[in-house]
Amino acid sequence: MQQHELVYPDPAKQERYDRAYMRMACEWAQLSHCTRKKVGALIVKEGMIISDGYNGTPTGFPNDCEDGNGMTLWYVLHAEANAIMKVARSTNNARNATLYLTHSPCKECSKLILQAGIKRLVYLDAYKDPAGLDLLHNGGVLIHQLTTA
Repeated sequence: MQQHELVYPDPAKQERYDRAYMRMACEWAQLSHCTRKKVGALIVKEGMIISDGYNGTPTGFPNDCEDGNGMTLWYVLHAEANAIMKVARSTNNARNATLYLTHSPCKECSKLILQAGIKRLVYLDAYKDPAGLDLLHNGGVLIHQLTTA
């Protein structure tokens, strides 16, 4: 797969926008009802935010994300999955978009990211299993980790 160019050819401008969108993803994460970990996602295409998401339960379910032992319930959706599904319900698509994610994706969500056609990932904190990042890298997605938002 071919590598894609950055949205802004000026690296300083790209960095400024990456940090601004990441701050928004961090703010979006605060909408999550999960107590163990709050994750936020934004999908940006052609300079516009086309979708957002945070981790939580499916629509119509109680907002509790963890069981009595503090373990995440199996049906909790990840932030990036929520954002990708929101695009799927619209007339837009995520082809060649950038995904801003407060935490790097798991293996399952990395498959969704590839299938959605997302070309670039910007994340803040690393997930415990790097396999998702490895899959994205092998799929030609540009990956950039920010140290701070």
